[in-house]
Amino acid sequence: MSEGGGDIAALGREYAELRPVVEEIRAYRALLDDIEGARAMLSDPEMKSLAEEELYALQGQLPGMEADLQLSLLPKDAADARPAMVEIRPGTGGEEAALFAGDLLRMYQRYAEARGWTFDIIEMNQTELGGVKEVVAHVKGNHVFARLKYESGVHRVQRVPETESGGRIHTSAATVAVLPEAEDVDIHIDANDLRIDTMRSSGAGGQHVNTTDSAVRITHIPSGIVVTSSEKSQHRNREIAMQVLKTRLYDAERQRVDTARSADRAAQVGSGDRSERIRTYNFPQGRMTDHRINLTLYKLDQVMAGDLDEVIDALTADAQARLLAEMGE
Repeated sequence: MSEGGGDIAALGREYAELRPVVEEIRAYRALLDDIEGARAMLSDPEMKSLAEEELYALQGQLPGMEADLQLSLLPKDAADARPAMVEIRPGTGGEEAALFAGDLLRMYQRYAEARGWTFDIIEMNQTELGGVKEVVAHVKGNHVFARLKYESGVHRVQRVPETESGGRIHTSAATVAVLPEAEDVDIHIDANDLRIDTMRSSGAGGQHVNTTDSAVRITHIPSGIVVTSSEKSQHRNREIAMQVLKTRLYDAERQRVDTARSADRAAQVGSGDRSERIRTYNFPQGRMTDHRINLTLYKLDQVMAGDLDEVIDALTADAQARLLAEMGE
């Protein structure tokens, strides 16, 4: 796309974001005008009774409209509308943690499917029992990052592992990182800062399916970030690996800016601290608890099947309430 085309696309996105705000302001001003009109009618004896009824109804709409307007004026995260990279890795707990990482992957796949998003696995390493050692997925759709950004952190599971014959409940964990996808204008990468290696791509069970060296590993020397992609096309692998690298560098810069901005205030929901334990999935009791907002849902089966909207809506509302409180200080 030409630079002019990029400017037009950016303006189009900005217009789309501002239009609902302008509509909220217009509706609010129209309500205030109607209230003034009803008040003016109070002085007319013949219209007073009707005016009082109308004024009562109109003033009843005011608090809700003011709240909606406040929310629309909250500072927006510029990355909210972007696609996202979702990375899942097992934490403590050995094979059981890897199996749980696989369960989380399926949970997000089902959530994406329910919302009409595309969910493409870029890189996945599995254990012999079908657990996940590491997975990186690219998720595209409407406001993907806005919906998934609160998933970053440590997810803890409490259950009797499939690998445990004694029936004892184990606690293990997996880490999720959700990164907004970088655009070309966000990150400039100097080719001299990269080391690109090609490797033999292996298929299921370690069989070398491809006789050509097709897997690509890119090392960004200044940051030490290493990304790999193992699709069959080496050219496609370079594209994918470069996109993942840009996304990780963009995320690192966002984290740096956010840390500097929030150094003097308490950590918030969605701060992106991936070492924080955010959620517990307790299978024997069928419950999921999000520790950041003290929300407990006794519908673990539905949650694991991708029914995440209730918890994501609650996390979003909590983040908005915090921003409103900050604006009021």
